[in-house]
Amino acid sequence: MQTACSKSNVSESVSDIIGALRGILACSQVILPVLETPYSRFPNTDRSTVESESQSVISIIAQRQQQLDAVMHEISGLEAVMDSVKDLHQQVVNKKEKITQSMNLHKGLVSALWRLSTEVLSQIFNHCLPETKMLLFPSALKAPMLLTGICRRWREVAVGMPNLWCRFYVEFNTKDWERAALCYELWLKRSRGCPLSLALGHYHSTKLRSLLQPYMTHITSLRLSVRPFQGECPQLILTDLPALRELAMLGMTIPDIPAIGQSISRLPSTMRSLKFIDMRPFFDIERLSFFSPVWAHLTDIQIAVCHPNAVLHLLQLCPNLSSLSLRLAFDQVEPLKAFTHTELQYLHILYDALLMRPLSGLLNALLFPNLRALEARCNASLPHEDVKALLVRSKCPLETLTVGGGVTITDAQRAEYVSLIPSLEVVVDYSSKYF
Repeated sequence: MQTACSKSNVSESVSDIIGALRGILACSQVILPVLETPYSRFPNTDRSTVESESQSVISIIAQRQQQLDAVMHEISGLEAVMDSVKDLHQQVVNKKEKITQSMNLHKGLVSALWRLSTEVLSQIFNHCLPETKMLLFPSALKAPMLLTGICRRWREVAVGMPNLWCRFYVEFNTKDWERAALCYELWLKRSRGCPLSLALGHYHSTKLRSLLQPYMTHITSLRLSVRPFQGECPQLILTDLPALRELAMLGMTIPDIPAIGQSISRLPSTMRSLKFIDMRPFFDIERLSFFSPVWAHLTDIQIAVCHPNAVLHLLQLCPNLSSLSLRLAFDQVEPLKAFTHTELQYLHILYDALLMRPLSGLLNALLFPNLRALEARCNASLPHEDVKALLVRSKCPLETLTVGGGVTITDAQRAEYVSLIPSLEVVVDYSSKYF
């Protein structure tokens, strides 16, 4: 009882302790003893003289040992006091942190942040979502899960916003599937019928399929990675998707095309976007045929093509196409018939001039009267004369011309483009390999 009482008294009088210590330390000074002896003044004294006075030297040594023992005792005592002061200091630091926490809590109660309307909070929460094109795993350290742990009202607002819970990455993991499944199902339930955008990793699993089955009619955007299948085709996941509008594929190879193409060909007429994200494999006319009739509905495509006539064939298959991103690798020159596509507004071209025939033949066969943006990225110069001829023939309202990769453009060439279309913005951008 006495010890607890003493600690309590010390805790309540820290300022008194500090004042007392300051007073003691201010007038404290370590006084060094006189350590000089006749022998220390003349260290090279004749040994015979020292031996004759050995008893005197032994007495000095004994005195020094006593002095050393006393100093060591003082050091030990000071260290013990310092440890106690450090412990007391830590107690005071902890006290400060608790006071600060309490003060901040009560400041928050009168903050305008807590009086924001649900509508304003909803707008703020929308901007709290991770800024990335890639869909991420659900995480307690990121919005929206992070928002649910702030306070009860924020949790109610966040849980009541279905659009916060409708975009995420899903993967079947045998190591911790039960825990992951609970998390996925929580997000799916909170989406409450909102259009779903999902990215699927390792998904060749009946368990994952069963989890997603009640929500298949709500999936409007889907990203699939083919690589984890190790030779098995993911066509089963591409069924029962009546609302699907966007499909992105990653890691597909030429042997995958027939099976995956057959599944994609059966997708609903709601489909608007098809992208092969890594711009592989390269398609020719035969490979394109596996995906019919889905081409007719698409407005946005990202694809790699290996023949000029396949590009024209693709444009013919897609009468509603407004945005086309092409990776080209031509190995032959073919006679091409002129072709006009009236809906295309955005054309992005990526090509390796060292691995393909000149781009001129394709450009000379095309006409795009509604083209608004043209982007070209390659490792060599762009056939500027052919590009200008395309713009003249098309009489299009081009707004931006972007070049990148190894493409260079001189001031004179820039001026020639602007002379054709005075409002044209010419951009040189080397920041991206793909689109």
